Amino acid sequence: MQWEIVVGLEVHTQLSTKSKIFSGASTIFGALPNAQACLIDIGFPGVLPVLNRDAVERAIKFGLAVGATINPVSIFARKNYFYPDLPKGYQISQYELPVVQGGSIKIQAGHYGSEHNKNIRLTRAHLEEDAGKSLHEDFDSVTGIDFNRAGTPLLEIVSEPDMRSSSEAIAFAKTLHSLVRWIGICDGNMQEGSFRCDANVSIRRLGENTLGTRREIKNLNSFRFLQQAIDYEAQWQIDTLESGGKIQQATVLFDSSKRETRVMRNKENAQDYRYFPDPDLLPLEISQKWIEQINNSMPELPMQRSCRFMAHDTTSYADALREQFGTKPETNPDILIKQSCHMATVNDIHKIYALSAYDAAMLTADITTADYFEEVVKIVGNTHAKLCANWVVGEIITRLNQESKIIVVSLISAQQLAGLLLRIVDGTISGKTAKDVLNDMWNSMDGVTADAIIETKNLKQVSSKEEIERIIDEIFFTNPRQVSDYRNGKVKAFNFFFGQVMKATTGKANPAQVKKILAEKLIA
Repeated sequence: MQWEIVVGLEVHTQLSTKSKIFSGASTIFGALPNAQACLIDIGFPGVLPVLNRDAVERAIKFGLAVGATINPVSIFARKNYFYPDLPKGYQISQYELPVVQGGSIKIQAGHYGSEHNKNIRLTRAHLEEDAGKSLHEDFDSVTGIDFNRAGTPLLEIVSEPDMRSSSEAIAFAKTLHSLVRWIGICDGNMQEGSFRCDANVSIRRLGENTLGTRREIKNLNSFRFLQQAIDYEAQWQIDTLESGGKIQQATVLFDSSKRETRVMRNKENAQDYRYFPDPDLLPLEISQKWIEQINNSMPELPMQRSCRFMAHDTTSYADALREQFGTKPETNPDILIKQSCHMATVNDIHKIYALSAYDAAMLTADITTADYFEEVVKIVGNTHAKLCANWVVGEIITRLNQESKIIVVSLISAQQLAGLLLRIVDGTISGKTAKDVLNDMWNSMDGVTADAIIETKNLKQVSSKEEIERIIDEIFFTNPRQVSDYRNGKVKAFNFFFGQVMKATTGKANPAQVKKILAEKLIA
């Protein structure tokens, strides 16, 4: 408890463009080695880079999403260093004038029920090209180089050292991962290297303001490895200082099999890279008109959508937006909501569901889940939003997690689920029977509807008041002692009668209606 961990992250986000940042070569993953490396990517003499407009637009989108400054002029620089997978001997990046400066991301860290909110500041987000990849497999004591990744567009997102634990770092990385997928600038596939983290870790004594010497852990491609690497590195630094040693600035790698870090090289400083403006690339000029065009195409962001899902009315929705984004109190609620939700129509902004914070967080974890939920609600109706949320979160997402699938490949479409929930709402089937129907739908693999299963298996509830009364009268007639017991104060007899009715109808009687009619008849 004498030490404080300080963490900052540098996240390399591969932008979802069809071609590379300075060439027309494809960025599709999985091609044969060096099949997608053109002359520009490998630094052939005499070729010139041409900037990919789509990559710039994706960077601007990110800047708008995090409330950053979009620099009207930014410069591409050459970052000089030698490594076998860097074909030109330098990497085209940005240094003094990045395209995105500042901004912040709000995280929720800690365990469920004891979370804390924190604002993590961003230093910058700059465009750069990726390097190639060293291949050590399938070779006999030599290393091969695959330049397919060389020139792939990256947005490097750099945070301030604002995180104080591995759990906060994971919360930041996950929130960022969700955001870049939400706004459509990155597919977030960590297995394919589309989202990679470098963690800068240092420690200092509690109460100190000066940062300790940091060590950078490179190329962490899973949240689990990120947490393990930070925890090991922080403890190693504490042990080193407490035993009288010193921390040397270095770049380290994380060995996931041994769960430990090891030094890769002494850490370079900016001057070691000899940055200078790339003479082959003009300064990037971004007009306010371009920024506004992109801003108008932005989707409703996760935090905005979460506020809408939890709101009870437009006033509470506007209040939540003010709290999240610091808007002036006197701003008209409808104007505020329209300004915050760029693509939302007047009808969309009034779609509020009064959900719990937990449900809203689960449903806005990614945009496809939020869209799925809203499609279900659109069919079932706003008044049943809580029922829809319970089934999307408790049944669909749970099943998908168990099968390691995402909602876009769900075996049950939003329309199918809505059809099932409508049968609960209109009393055709009970919630318990609905889960059995869902199992059949999930396993059918042919898009069968709830109505078809209910009809085929004769699962409709007995909801006729006359029919339920007739069954209850028969049960009362054959069980007079239990009727007398209930009326003499033995209230547990109620459960006996309820069970008998459900048994007589093979579980098809409407439970709520059975209880209501039983209560009326027993009092009489």
